[in-house]
Amino acid sequence: MRRLAAPLALLLASTACTTMEGTAPVAAAPERMVSPILTTPDAVDSATYAQPQVARVTHVALDLDLDFDAKRVGGVAELDVLAAPGAEDIVLDTRCLEIASVTDGAGRELAYEIGKTVEEGGKGAPLTIALDGATKLRIAYRAPAGAEALQWLSPEQTKGGVHPFLFSQGQAILNRSWIPTQDSPGIRQTWEARITAPKPLDVVMSGVRQGEPEDLGNGRRAFRFVMDKPVPPYLIALAAGDIDFAELGPRTGVWAEPATLPRAAKEVGDTEQLVSAAEKLYGAYRWGRYDMIVLPPSFPYGGMENPVMTFLTPTFIAGDRSNNGLVAHELAHSWSGNLVTNAVWEDSWLNEGVTSYFENRIVEAVYGKKRAEQEAALAFAGIEETLAEVGDDAPGTALHHEPGANELGSAITYDKGHFFLRTVERLVGRERFDAWLRQWFDSHAFQPATSEMFYEDMLANLVRDEAEAKKLMLREWIFAPGLPANVAKPDPAAFAEVDGAVAAYADEGTIPPAYAGWTAAEQMRFLDSIPKERSAEQLAALDSALGLSETGNNEILFLWLELALANRYEPAVPQAKEFLAEVGRAKFVRPLFKVLWDQGDWGQAHAKRIYAKTRAGYHAVTRAGVDRIVN
Repeated sequence: MRRLAAPLALLLASTACTTMEGTAPVAAAPERMVSPILTTPDAVDSATYAQPQVARVTHVALDLDLDFDAKRVGGVAELDVLAAPGAEDIVLDTRCLEIASVTDGAGRELAYEIGKTVEEGGKGAPLTIALDGATKLRIAYRAPAGAEALQWLSPEQTKGGVHPFLFSQGQAILNRSWIPTQDSPGIRQTWEARITAPKPLDVVMSGVRQGEPEDLGNGRRAFRFVMDKPVPPYLIALAAGDIDFAELGPRTGVWAEPATLPRAAKEVGDTEQLVSAAEKLYGAYRWGRYDMIVLPPSFPYGGMENPVMTFLTPTFIAGDRSNNGLVAHELAHSWSGNLVTNAVWEDSWLNEGVTSYFENRIVEAVYGKKRAEQEAALAFAGIEETLAEVGDDAPGTALHHEPGANELGSAITYDKGHFFLRTVERLVGRERFDAWLRQWFDSHAFQPATSEMFYEDMLANLVRDEAEAKKLMLREWIFAPGLPANVAKPDPAAFAEVDGAVAAYADEGTIPPAYAGWTAAEQMRFLDSIPKERSAEQLAALDSALGLSETGNNEILFLWLELALANRYEPAVPQAKEFLAEVGRAKFVRPLFKVLWDQGDWGQAHAKRIYAKTRAGYHAVTRAGVDRIVN
């Protein structure tokens, strides 16, 4: 996923829990491959109720109906269970699911109990089921109308304005609000699904579609999907709406609303090239197809790396592919995150930091070294800004953090992780490092991993001797706060021209005439580096000379609005209001409300008025972050 800054505690909101009536069953599934369960203390997931050493889910088969009127999902989940000899119970994760019945594969009723709900961190409630020898469970249930993983959009919230839309967002522990399973990244599961939806909506999932949809003759169609590779449960995802498909290459394509599809297809037109570049770096793409869906703008993230169907925000579309590092990032997750997954969320840098490094290497291969160095320099500036704010010794600046520790967002999880691998690569040489990282992916494919495993693998398969180990400072990078002294900083020449223009503007107010010819990264560097206190006259001059309020690049527009609102620039308020009403991406929404709120009565009055109108259109993830600001 691209740029997740919120800790788990912010990702969920509470809802009331009730019961329901039963629904139809689903066909039995064949035997599935099983990935190992890690048993070391650092692999124990504090965010799950599951006891995988006793009994665990290996396969999930869903048979669900999408009810757009009630904004609910309901049906049956059939689970394959692998239990230790003598195991009496299995424990699943749920959050306000309405359980109608639990039976075994033969229809025999099984006793079950829903435990007390824990609101903190969105952990939900345990569902404990008496196995009584069962190896298959059939759970009839409905998800609540307020299921946090699901966002139901009215036609007015879509580009087409005619049909409703639904999408899910499972990371980190949101999928327990619509699927009863063991919702932990260390418990990998294969899955299949039959989903029914009203015509003419199409359904896509993070599994391979099986044939054409079946017309049920009642105004609905059924869609079938299979994921035959074991994945962490947060990667089960679906979307449904008025969407069309454009082929990009022999194994790549993009879905989007018809009004969005032409721009989306043009923007991601080099995806096949990105996949080939990734394969040359770290081995075969193992998931078959690589498709994407560009969702309505309320999607809370830049992207989500759901297997075979990356979910993307439309806010990355700039018309010049300048934000396609996002596509490279989500693609790289097909190796780091989806293929090898952090066993616990305290090691999320194993997903995001490794992916950020991989992303930069793909960008270098496809778009050139200059662009890669500039994007790395922007990331490094984020690390420095965070460390300057919280201190080099803040515990949250370690890559691995303890359960409940304060996370400091993307500058650490993504960017420090990126620069850790970048530093090791520079010190041991690219050829050796690439061979090691490919080995890491191959050796741990379709398995969970921990920071300690990553460290030990480096010692065993990369480091030559004690002297080199000392030079690399591996433990300091992973387990200590701050930046180690050996960090491989970006090339200072990457932004030499821009930094000179920043100095000239700061000293003399000179607005760079070359701005229009700069890359998007250069433009962002300039806007993010100029003095933050600006008068209304200075802001008006910047906007007039650089066309900031007219830009088609949302990353640049965000930086402009952030600067303008921080200086109480009234002419920017209508555009900020429009932007916040159209865009639900948390990376943009939370900081803009924060900067408004920090302006005292002036900004808080604007924030309250805007949020009163926009809150209902935001995903639960975005709402949770803004609620903390305005409340």
